[in-house]
Amino acid sequence: MADPAPNLFPNVSRKPGLQIWTINNMEMVPVPPQGYGNFFEGDCYLVLYQRSAGGAADIHYWIGGSSSQDEQGAAAILVTQLDESLGGSPVQHRQVQGAESPSFRSYFKNGLIYKKGGVASGFQHVETNCYSVLRLLRVKGRKNVTATEVDVSWNSFNKGDIFLLDMGKNIIQWNGPQSNRREKLKAVLLAQDIRDRERGGRAQINVVEGSDEEDSPELMKTMMAVLGQRTGQMKDAVPDDSRNKAQHQSVKLYHVTDNSGKLVVQEVASQPLTQDLLHSTDCYLVDQGGSSLLVWKGRQASPVERRSALSSAVGFIKAKSYPATTNVEVMSEGAESAIFKHLFQSWRETNQTMGLGSTYSKGRIAKVEQVKFNVMELHARPELAAQQRMVDDASGDVKIWRIENVELAEVKPSSYGQFYGGDCYLVLYSYRMSSRQHYILYMWQGRHATRDEVTACAFQAVNVDNSLQGAAVQVRVVMGKEPRHFLAIFKGKLILFEGGTGRPGVAPPSTDTRLFQVRGTSELNTKATEVPARASSLNTNDVFLLKTPATSYLWYGKGCSGDERLMGRAMSDVLSKEDKQVVMEDQEPAEFWVALGGKAPYARDKRYSQPVPLHAPRLFECSNQTGRFQMEEVNDFTQTDLDEEDVMLLDTWEEVFLWIGSSANQHETQEAVNSALDYLRTHPAGRDLDTPLISVKQGYEPPTFTGWFNAWDPHKWSVSRGAKGEGDGTGPGYGSGVVSGNRSGSDAPQSPTSAGSTMFSCYSRGSNWDPQAEESSGVSQHHMAPEHLINRQPEEMPNGVDPRQKEMYLSDVDFENLLGTNRADFLRLPAWRQSDLKKKAGLV
Repeated sequence: MADPAPNLFPNVSRKPGLQIWTINNMEMVPVPPQGYGNFFEGDCYLVLYQRSAGGAADIHYWIGGSSSQDEQGAAAILVTQLDESLGGSPVQHRQVQGAESPSFRSYFKNGLIYKKGGVASGFQHVETNCYSVLRLLRVKGRKNVTATEVDVSWNSFNKGDIFLLDMGKNIIQWNGPQSNRREKLKAVLLAQDIRDRERGGRAQINVVEGSDEEDSPELMKTMMAVLGQRTGQMKDAVPDDSRNKAQHQSVKLYHVTDNSGKLVVQEVASQPLTQDLLHSTDCYLVDQGGSSLLVWKGRQASPVERRSALSSAVGFIKAKSYPATTNVEVMSEGAESAIFKHLFQSWRETNQTMGLGSTYSKGRIAKVEQVKFNVMELHARPELAAQQRMVDDASGDVKIWRIENVELAEVKPSSYGQFYGGDCYLVLYSYRMSSRQHYILYMWQGRHATRDEVTACAFQAVNVDNSLQGAAVQVRVVMGKEPRHFLAIFKGKLILFEGGTGRPGVAPPSTDTRLFQVRGTSELNTKATEVPARASSLNTNDVFLLKTPATSYLWYGKGCSGDERLMGRAMSDVLSKEDKQVVMEDQEPAEFWVALGGKAPYARDKRYSQPVPLHAPRLFECSNQTGRFQMEEVNDFTQTDLDEEDVMLLDTWEEVFLWIGSSANQHETQEAVNSALDYLRTHPAGRDLDTPLISVKQGYEPPTFTGWFNAWDPHKWSVSRGAKGEGDGTGPGYGSGVVSGNRSGSDAPQSPTSAGSTMFSCYSRGSNWDPQAEESSGVSQHHMAPEHLINRQPEEMPNGVDPRQKEMYLSDVDFENLLGTNRADFLRLPAWRQSDLKKKAGLV
């Protein structure tokens, strides 16, 4: 698309990063970087996030709760003009105060601050570069927090939130009695951000625990002097909003056109949506049940339709009487967002890469090339392992058990690869990587297995995992939905029998004729599946083996490749030792059709190239820290977003991972599994409920998981491992015995500390505890909440706490959040650099 106004925005940079402007009299006024994250309620803002130099970008226009209609209209016009000046490729987002999208919130790691004032409200902006400040901020949220300026009064307080009383040179953080540890940490980081960016680092931060106000008499005296005496009962906690309801609503596609001289919106389809519904000559609107709107602009749509995309969505909101806070995304063809693509059953792009080296080309017959996996390459390039869903070349050790009478019965190696639909199996795969033993435990569930057998399979998987000190990655496999690595384990000899059992002494079901469908192009991806022995089961794209009492037929469909025929021949020798009669499609003898009960129509359309679905991975945090279980999406995620106190859900489309943090409680773990199934069940794209679910524990992440993260650090959690199993895979890979502190919903034992501090968690050191050895390791086995360490005087520290090394008492997550580095890297820094980081974090 041509640039219609190349000089309209001369001050807009195409460099990666964030740029923010406020709207004043139809002009964009730049916001200085020190003001990023501060939004005046009476203003509107434009926020440009450039992901790469001259590449993909997102434009957000933010609407303050007190902004005027004129300001909002100006922002809408400017965002469209800015989009056109950037070539029409950015994704446009409409954000309303208090209902910002996760992607918008992710730009401001320390939180959003809503300030009173602004141009349209008639109030003056509060000066933030001086000390003449008096305001009260209510802090809400766990991962992406918001701070709203409220009346400086005790009437603004409640028991569940955290409040920052900002007096310029002094900031007092008051923690509600019902607030949790994660919220307190986020509030500390926000207070530090205000101190550093707005006060040049010259402000004192102090913390008051609302449940133990008597422990901070001087601070309470200061608060009373500002807020007055408190009267009456304080209000209870205000529940946090649930921000991830979009998927659970109906999804509809609307066509937007101006054929009649005015814009008309007409419903086209409802979920599940398919990509072929979108035409380049038109614009479309996807409605997620009123929770958000996504507008798609075709490359060849008229200029009027393209320019009116955003305004048509706003008009749609009013026509449907949707909340004014409804989020809107506008994108051009070829620059679709990940969330948009996730609403469609499959997504492909021209020249899309398929596997290694092949690309999608319309009209080509499917031919999957055999890929030779280099183990060292997979280990060195986890992103390749993730894309191929292969941790190695499947040459490791295998052990298989069958569930018999809810117990484990070992399967003879001679029967490996033979799975019966009436059984459940545990398949333990072990391999070495980086001089350490790794384990994958597959739970294979037969289609006709009883509920008791499926339950016993899961129960026995826990027992096997426990025998490995929790080191196994657990994978649920539903019959017929075997993941790639599982197929590769059996070297092209995997056979799935429709029913029956492999138990010794149990005769197989009596049948005169059996039909097996063989699919695969190499030993890494081939399996034979028993199908009903009738003509309608045939498919022109596959190889079939028909076994009859008289003879066996090897049937080649016309759509088969040479590799598929070769693997079909090899598999037929596994299924039947007798000679086979090769039969080509349309050259079958009469006896062949008689054995199948007569001729009948079957699938004759040749299978065209089907690229791997182009869906970006999505990460969700699963937590009950607020008292109820919630899932919240994490945008632009990195390894640091994996919270050791929670369960994280990673959706890579072909597989769903559940990452279990070392301090996640049992309730979260159980609810996460249920939520993963519910996530698939309610997905608007009609997801397969049998999608493999993979359970991964902190510290034991396989490359198929780590490859989805940029710059994964395999040693990030190694410092919290116990002495046993350090580096050899024999012990737990995460915080053995270490319990994080003061957490809502946790069963962690709490132990009191001396006056001046509240409770923090630890485990018993035992009689052989060596404090010098602990100090030399750089890791304390006491974990204290950061608010009890930051800006605390030595006399305020509990007995036994070294005030010179407060960082020793932080959990790994808190350590990295406060100091910006992990323990191992911190210890490598020179002393002056360590001291500087500690000073900035308030730990000296």
